[in-house]
Amino acid sequence: MNPIINLILLSSMIAGTILTTTSHHWVSAWLGLELNTLAIIPIISKTHHPRATEASTKYFLIQAASSALVLLSGIINAHLYGSWDIQQLSNNPSKILLTTALATKLGLAPIHFWLPEVLQGVPILTALIIATWQ
Repeated sequence: MNPIINLILLSSMIAGTILTTTSHHWVSAWLGLELNTLAIIPIISKTHHPRATEASTKYFLIQAASSALVLLSGIINAHLYGSWDIQQLSNNPSKILLTTALATKLGLAPIHFWLPEVLQGVPILTALIIATWQ
């Protein structure tokens, strides 16, 4: 892959992480998560191998479903309380949906079925990025 493209993808991952951690608005947090996801997918599928293609497809589908849950959590909270502020998360269904979505995105224990399969289909450096950064 071209070094300039690698630099752009890594910069996008950094920007997505910073945007997610510093946001106070549901949509900007979701945008940061999506920017991170869309930047890592070309890195995952960089090697032209069927396992890398399978890993990137699984990663995309899981992350897309989790992002939809994050948005649904924000929409429910905004509908009930009239605020898109993350710090005003006081609705139990919104809390549960957000926790489930973030646990799925991180690959935490009950919902980690996808993570070993993705890590097996990518090179070790990409697996390191997925396991630590994502």
